[in-house]
Amino acid sequence: MESSFLTPVEQVLFIILALLALGATYNGFMEMWQIINRGEGKLYLDNLPQRMWNALRIYLTQSTTLKMRTVTSLFHLGVVWGFTYYFLVNAFDVLRGYIPGFQAWAESTGILYDGFRLLADVLSIAVLVGVVYFILRRFVLPQKKELEYHSNVLLHPKVADGAVKRDSAIVAGFILIHVGSRFLGEAAHVAATGPDLFMPFATMVSSVFSQANHDTLLMWEHLFWWLALGGILLFTPYFAVSKHAHLFMAPLNFLTKPRRTSLGELEPLDFEDEKREQFGVERIEHLPKTHIFDGFACIMCNRCQDVCPAYTTGKELSPSALEINKRYMMRDQMEGLANGEPSLNPLMGFAISESAVWACTACGACVDICPVGNEPMFDILNIRRDAVLMKSEFPKDLQNAFKGMERQGNPWGNPEQDRFNWAKGLNFEVPTVDDNPNFDILYWVGCAPSYDPRSQLTARAFVKVLNKAGVNYAVLGEYERCTGDAARRAGKEDLFFEMASGNIETLNQFNVKRIVVTCPHCLHTLGKEYHQFGGNYDVIHHTQLIEELVAKGKLPLSALSNGKSNVTFHDPCYLGRHNDIIDAPRNVLESLGTPVNEMPRNQMNSFCCGAGGAQFWKEEEHGAKAVNVERYTEAKNTGAEIVAVGCPFCMQMFTTAQSSVADGPIIKDVAELVAERISEGAVSVVGD
Repeated sequence: MESSFLTPVEQVLFIILALLALGATYNGFMEMWQIINRGEGKLYLDNLPQRMWNALRIYLTQSTTLKMRTVTSLFHLGVVWGFTYYFLVNAFDVLRGYIPGFQAWAESTGILYDGFRLLADVLSIAVLVGVVYFILRRFVLPQKKELEYHSNVLLHPKVADGAVKRDSAIVAGFILIHVGSRFLGEAAHVAATGPDLFMPFATMVSSVFSQANHDTLLMWEHLFWWLALGGILLFTPYFAVSKHAHLFMAPLNFLTKPRRTSLGELEPLDFEDEKREQFGVERIEHLPKTHIFDGFACIMCNRCQDVCPAYTTGKELSPSALEINKRYMMRDQMEGLANGEPSLNPLMGFAISESAVWACTACGACVDICPVGNEPMFDILNIRRDAVLMKSEFPKDLQNAFKGMERQGNPWGNPEQDRFNWAKGLNFEVPTVDDNPNFDILYWVGCAPSYDPRSQLTARAFVKVLNKAGVNYAVLGEYERCTGDAARRAGKEDLFFEMASGNIETLNQFNVKRIVVTCPHCLHTLGKEYHQFGGNYDVIHHTQLIEELVAKGKLPLSALSNGKSNVTFHDPCYLGRHNDIIDAPRNVLESLGTPVNEMPRNQMNSFCCGAGGAQFWKEEEHGAKAVNVERYTEAKNTGAEIVAVGCPFCMQMFTTAQSSVADGPIIKDVAELVAERISEGAVSVVGD
């Protein structure tokens, strides 16, 4: 019988090294697991088969990675597929080293072995080329700037000192040695046995060994076997503290994430738990388990900061830096944290600066774009909770908004009795729930259309549309209060709880089932977060209702363009990215016969107006440019004369930006454009 590839001495030596490596590796991953379990809450494993399939699908298709940086993502796809296939390749090589006749048996399988060799050959090249590209990208190519940070971003001292680059170099070096050695070993084998149709690349490289005799080729093959598999044994103890841990942690991150009603649904705090001493997150161990997991899953690609409106406009916030700083804070204290010791430093001031915490617009772009499922936005909002609830430290501008919500039921602090003034002067009566208790749908007006003069025009236009279509609706009038969105995103969870509880009591009193809103923040809070406190309602955006009415033929709109200027539509973050309402506003605009000229960043990839995350109620953090000016300039550059919006806060932010951007487009809510068309006396009914 054919002898095994390894000698008995080699076999014993490899087993000893493998046991040592596995022991050290186990210790590293056990520390990771113990640190994760220090966190709050739980890891979610309900509907496990579906979760496993979703995690496997994302891993194999790299669908989250392919959202941006197409060229880089394709190289990464090749590396992922190749490295995954190498689990099989490595298993084959170990068996060949230990089982006499295994190689001959494999060859006897015919097409199976041929296919195995071909895939191994092709994917080896895919990995090697991909890793070389990533080395050049991080250290040489202009794209390396994507992996760097503004000078004002707080970085862990080791990160600032180049630790990420060193880690990248170590990981890349390991992959090159591992895959490269295995590939060269196959090339040496081909040189000894002759060209192989199913190893085309190894056959090409085999000429390097053309002058070597049979014994020398066998020596090379043994050496490369040891470099390939021995390289794994030397690297795996480092695995747990390296960025390469994302290879396992990223799929597990997707596997264990909570299922949210929408991208940005925040978990409630239990204020009735008398044993609870900490509200919000001050230190790593206060984070939910799933967000500690994020730090270990982070691939350090900086895609999240590419789409962050705060970072893009020069603020101190980098969601990527937050995750990487968390990782190095844990890396510095792995054994201590695993053994239950408190973390050495709080997150604010060491993982993220105070200004960065308050620069977040809660737009969700970092969550949506992350290829490994990280959610830095939630870390920031939980850090705000600690600052507000535990320390009473927050931007002073927010105090007025908090007081207004507490005392007057709105962040403007305007009198409660003025809430229904927006409806005065219309040539028809807007029915309240008292006037029309048998309404089909409740129009939740919201604070901005109730008190802000510009937003009031949207509310007036929308009720005009409702009346024209004969909708059986009502409003709460003076019963309505702020949903509390700004309080929750600013960290004032106790105030949000009080407002949500009061609103739910009111809505249930009037037996409300279906609600329409003109504000995406009300849409999100009422429809996607009130269920946490027993408020379950069907909540839709006004563009969705208008779309329904047009489809049913209840609105007389011209099917042809009225000759007015073209329009660009701005997707509000809490409409598109958070709640996946993309088509409705565009369908309504198309029904007007008005050309829609898209901005470069649109739909799920829309850029924030700058108002979210309670930013509307405070001074913007210092940076190179205002977020609203950045987005309004983008709208102007489309050449459109009207920027259509579906959010009163976007309306206000763009109106403010007009003073900084000359000759910018007119700002109109979609409802206003529809109401204007109705006023013109259309000659046809769309949907007939």
